[in-house]
Amino acid sequence: MTQAVLTLSSSKNYGAWSLRGWLLLKLSGLEFTEKLLPPDDADMRAEILLLSSSIRVPSLLHDGIKVWDTLAIGEYLHEIKPKAGLLPADRAARAYCRAICGEMHSGFSAMRSSLPLNIRGVFPKFKTWTRVDADVKRIADIWTDCLTCYGGPFLFGKKPCMADAMFAPVVSRFRSYDIPLDALCVDYCTHIWTLPAMQEWIAAAQLEPDDFDELDAEF
Repeated sequence: MTQAVLTLSSSKNYGAWSLRGWLLLKLSGLEFTEKLLPPDDADMRAEILLLSSSIRVPSLLHDGIKVWDTLAIGEYLHEIKPKAGLLPADRAARAYCRAICGEMHSGFSAMRSSLPLNIRGVFPKFKTWTRVDADVKRIADIWTDCLTCYGGPFLFGKKPCMADAMFAPVVSRFRSYDIPLDALCVDYCTHIWTLPAMQEWIAAAQLEPDDFDELDAEF
């Protein structure tokens, strides 16, 4: 069997897009090895410093095929591992899942810039501004609608899927920056946070040396 290789930024504490790609691989069940970019790599810096949502990390190499956009990685994994359920079986739910994944991929810029991923960070009563509040409300509305329509505990039912991987860094942001949420959304965050794969990533982030000096201004 061809071994898959997933290229990631070297920081698991700050790498939101890398976390999404890594979770997609874990949820798919495809065995893979990690290749970490060096700290001074331009693509890693672009991811960490929030310069683009279309950078080339994470990047999946499998069976001679290279896929470097997070949504494309999810779609590719759905094709080769359809039984994993990365996309819902129902056509309407699948369309909805793709729509909110796309919205996460290209939207919420105010939240991303004001609340950068920092898994180890704890900022009680962090003060947000109006545009961030609007992003938070929209995300909470998406979660509430999905959890209500599909019964939870994940966005499209009993198993985590592509949408949950796409929103996983948001869960970490909301925890780090003490963002108030209602009970339904708090329960969802708990389910994402306690996923074995998420816990594995968090443990690696906790052990990571804090040597990204130029990030100090972001926090």
